Amino acid sequence: MKSVRQLGEDNLIARICGDLPKPAHVLVGPGDDCAVVGAGEELVLLKTDAVVAGIHFLHDAKSTRVGWKAVARVLSDFAAMGGEPGELLITLALAPEVSVDWVDGLYRGMSSCLEQHGGVIVGGETTSLPEGTPTMVSVAGKGRVARANLVTRSGGRPGDDIYVTGRLGGSIHGKHLDFTPRLREAAWLVNNSRITAMMDLSDGLAKDLPRLAQMSGVGFELNRDSLPCSEGSTLEQAIDDGEDYELLFTSSDDLKPAWDEKFPELEITRIGTLIEGAGDSIEGGWDHFQR
Repeated sequence: MKSVRQLGEDNLIARICGDLPKPAHVLVGPGDDCAVVGAGEELVLLKTDAVVAGIHFLHDAKSTRVGWKAVARVLSDFAAMGGEPGELLITLALAPEVSVDWVDGLYRGMSSCLEQHGGVIVGGETTSLPEGTPTMVSVAGKGRVARANLVTRSGGRPGDDIYVTGRLGGSIHGKHLDFTPRLREAAWLVNNSRITAMMDLSDGLAKDLPRLAQMSGVGFELNRDSLPCSEGSTLEQAIDDGEDYELLFTSSDDLKPAWDEKFPELEITRIGTLIEGAGDSIEGGWDHFQR
């Protein structure tokens, strides 16, 4: 019998989601950063995400930082669709020996992130785990996006330039716990330029760029020499590490002059081009079941 490790994360998702119904009000289903539902000019974004001790954070990580990361991941996905955060539900799965102080810190971290970037916790669930089991924090969220501003992974076209915000690689040194969800930057992009496709970089450029290209039905050419590496990170790490939570997006516009004027503290870099046909291939990135 084949295991999920042998199948891999993307193939597992395709297997379990392939026969799901898609009613008319479901505009975007599985496979993008968020599901999108609605019929009017303002659409609803739906997202759930989880962090697990030993996978997404070390057991000795400060719980305030874990809390920040847990909600920031969901906010980052709202940004990737051109939207903004709304209401969140938190599920805590805890072993009985977890300290109350740790849980208090977790919620302080979540609240701090939401105070700065928007969104509100409106409820959730708690459940127990067997003693010694790693903690899990799951965040389910509802966001919103104007229909005119909605961006998915599937709109890229041959000839579009490929951009990333910020710098890539080295998230293991702590960036993955303190990153800023690019909501402000995404809002500016969708209101001031023609963005054809967008996603956030959570599983590494090596995993996420091919996903965007595949959903857009195109190939890509990657200029490796142009990749913006974080200080102390190699080119391989910039491609492979993951958990950068920067925006990866495509456009035919020359974005850099206006961007540099609006966001002088945050660079964008053109890293390649979408093309017809197969194009380049890159290996690596994060797969939950094949590490």
